[in-house]
Amino acid sequence: MSSYLGIDVSKDWLDVVLLRDGLAAEKGQFDNNFQGFRQLQHFLKKRKVKAVQVCLEATGYYGLEVALFLHQAAYRVSVVNPARIKAYAESQLSRTKTDTGDAALIADFCRTQQPEAWTPPPPEQRELQALVRHLQNLNDMRQQELNRRQAGIPSETLLKTLDDHIAFLDQHIADLLRQIRDHIQQHPHLRQQHDLLTSIPGIGDLTAFKLLAEIVDVTAFDSARQLAAFAGLTPRERRSGSSVRGRSRLSKRGSSRLRNALYFPAIVAQRYNPILQPFAQRLLAAGKSKLQVIAAVMRKLLHLVFGILKSGQPFDPHYLDKQPALP
Repeated sequence: MSSYLGIDVSKDWLDVVLLRDGLAAEKGQFDNNFQGFRQLQHFLKKRKVKAVQVCLEATGYYGLEVALFLHQAAYRVSVVNPARIKAYAESQLSRTKTDTGDAALIADFCRTQQPEAWTPPPPEQRELQALVRHLQNLNDMRQQELNRRQAGIPSETLLKTLDDHIAFLDQHIADLLRQIRDHIQQHPHLRQQHDLLTSIPGIGDLTAFKLLAEIVDVTAFDSARQLAAFAGLTPRERRSGSSVRGRSRLSKRGSSRLRNALYFPAIVAQRYNPILQPFAQRLLAAGKSKLQVIAAVMRKLLHLVFGILKSGQPFDPHYLDKQPALP
């Protein structure tokens, strides 16, 4: 008997729906903590469910622990891009938006689409991702305080409070950066990948940290285009018949963190990267807008990242010169 478990994850609890061939759907709700995970496991054992495919959306920290627990319990777990679930809901003309309804939709997606199994990242990779994402949160908080500082607040007391908080954040950010560098140095494969990434003109330490945290495992991608699609950097065309000829745009259905990490490096790369500089100039000469060029350079930069991490070879500025001429 085939069994499929859909889990809708929120901060405090897990709503689940179990689908089994020939049986009515069964629902449950469990706390999003270790005790709740054990209760969910008991829920499955009580129903004599041994082989089940579990599906949940990729929701960051909230869903990671339950995914790890179920994976370690030998269940087949799939962690799915929320955009795929949303598209599936639209294809099913779903109008219900409740936690239980979402869990049922995820279970049905699991049953009909058979998504690939999820492999959890190693502990050192999860630690790096947590550190880097916290660093981004601190930088966002610092920018918010700077914006308040520059808004013309008339209160000297409040300005002093803001200055103290910014100084506190600066120290915390500096400490966290040291922790990230130490963490990378302690793991040879992370150190090697960091050195490979920073060999690319346009990519510095901070961007390398973000790329390592968000790509996780480059071997999970079969091609540079797959990696670009994961980042939402592939073009989406609007074309139908002879009348609809919309401008191509980025799909943006992917990791926003990865896209954001590449924006400013792409601006630097189109000026100083010996491969991407002429590429950007050709696009500008062809009439592309500056934003279109930046998007294209971001995609090409990610292609370079893929090639370098896959090959284990540092950036070669003369790579194109070494390629055989076309007949």
